[in-house]
Amino acid sequence: MNEGGCDPDGRFWCGSMAYDQTQGAGTLYRLDADRTVVPVLEGVTVSNGLEWSPDGRLAYYNDTATHEISVFDYDVEDGLVDRRPFVRMGDDDSPDGLTVDAEGGVWTAMYDGGAVHRYAPDGTLDAVVGVPTPKVTACTFGGDDLRELFITTSWENLGPDDEPLAGSVFRVEPGVAGRPVRPFAG
Repeated sequence: MNEGGCDPDGRFWCGSMAYDQTQGAGTLYRLDADRTVVPVLEGVTVSNGLEWSPDGRLAYYNDTATHEISVFDYDVEDGLVDRRPFVRMGDDDSPDGLTVDAEGGVWTAMYDGGAVHRYAPDGTLDAVVGVPTPKVTACTFGGDDLRELFITTSWENLGPDDEPLAGSVFRVEPGVAGRPVRPFAG
């Protein structure tokens, strides 16, 4: 399993991936409050970031192999519907974990990109936070007022001397607040 979060109705969503990252071998699942597990999106490769817009009407999702951030409409009855590209990236760009700030900005960790990108609600890139190691894996807001962005990195496939800061967690104050994590309803 790889990355997950609760929707506005308290259901937990989490995606799977194959250890060898076999194309299409993963699934996005939903865990309902009664502990029922429902597969909702099959054929994903590296299921990554998933988060909802501040109003709860949209969900943003990364399947890293697609080189894009997808956006869905969200409805409590129908779940995630009408998947479409929110941001298309180049073939060398690998979006990993993501979070959404209080203004609706979508922050995405760029694996092998040494950065976190912020996209405005209309999909335009409006901020880049450089990270001093390439394998950036996730980002989330924290701190007393949710104004600190915490960024995780990986040392996967690196030797001990290749990237001295790989595997570190970084903190930056990006000038915008995040939102509290939603609790599980079950």
